[in-house]
Amino acid sequence: MDDPRDVVVIGGGQAGLACGYFLKRAGLRFTILDGEEKPGGAWLHAWDSLRLFSPAQWSSLPGWPMPASPDGYPDRDAVIDYLARYEARYDLAVERPVEVTGVERRTEGFSVATSAGTRRARAVISATGTWRHPFRPNYPDQDLFTGRQIHSAQYRSPADFSGKRVLVVGGGNSGAQILAELSLVADITWVTATPPAFLPDDVDGRVLFERATARWRAAQEGRTIDQPVGGFGDVVMVPPVKAARERGVLHAVAPFVRFTEDGVVWADGVRSTVDAVIWCTGFRPALSHLAPLGVVGEDGRVATSDTRSIDEPGLWLVGYGDWTGAASATLIGVMRNARSTVAEIGEALA
Repeated sequence: MDDPRDVVVIGGGQAGLACGYFLKRAGLRFTILDGEEKPGGAWLHAWDSLRLFSPAQWSSLPGWPMPASPDGYPDRDAVIDYLARYEARYDLAVERPVEVTGVERRTEGFSVATSAGTRRARAVISATGTWRHPFRPNYPDQDLFTGRQIHSAQYRSPADFSGKRVLVVGGGNSGAQILAELSLVADITWVTATPPAFLPDDVDGRVLFERATARWRAAQEGRTIDQPVGGFGDVVMVPPVKAARERGVLHAVAPFVRFTEDGVVWADGVRSTVDAVIWCTGFRPALSHLAPLGVVGEDGRVATSDTRSIDEPGLWLVGYGDWTGAASATLIGVMRNARSTVAEIGEALA
């Protein structure tokens, strides 16, 4: 309480570190509050074999490129190591483990309630991402199902499902990658709301970021542009997914209609016995700490102008997805939003 900062950053993952880099360059006094026990953010909780779908040089935070990976696409542990070394390299002011329970407006700025006491700041950057708010759709009779249900946020390795009958629900990159490795040891059915969209083999995260950047630039200039189909939700053909395609297992079916005690019922009335369901159905913004400010809408988002809250102009949000900046939930994409956010904060506090 006796040592207020210019800025408190909530979240010590990739978005928080990118903001810290620019805050330090701007000479602002700041602290980063991270709920994790060690560096790495949400990557600490990713499954063991997860791989990026962008080469290392296209998965870097500002100032220091990620070291190249021997086989092109860095794995989870390489990302965690990079984030830890990045934090140390720039001596960013991270406090951990510190859980933020609420942010309140005060006459002189903000009061941030945490598990380690109260922090005060003139401005707040929320950079908590989405990992702590996984989304699972509701199905009829779901509570009757006695098998195992987990979200991809809790999935670790295929060993836990060896020999089991498993539904993988969700048509994005997480669903495709988890399906690919589980199909080697389990009886897998891939369930997607719509047929999954597979990108050409030569399109990866680098190309997707370039397209997102082109769209962003066009929007800044009041233009619209035609681009090939392909967004960050489409499946990138990383090596494990290509291998699954070669084995003939990379195909999906339409959703079931309800659960039973030991499985599911499909639209044609056929019943299937299932041991486990893995929900690869995405995440929602983790914004419960902002509830005291009354800025979180019914859609779970905060109304923003770029990254700045419209209803609370001392609050900025970085890294939650396209509504806080094109490609802002990616390692390389967050740089642009972190830089503009800190510049805007500097002007506001001057």
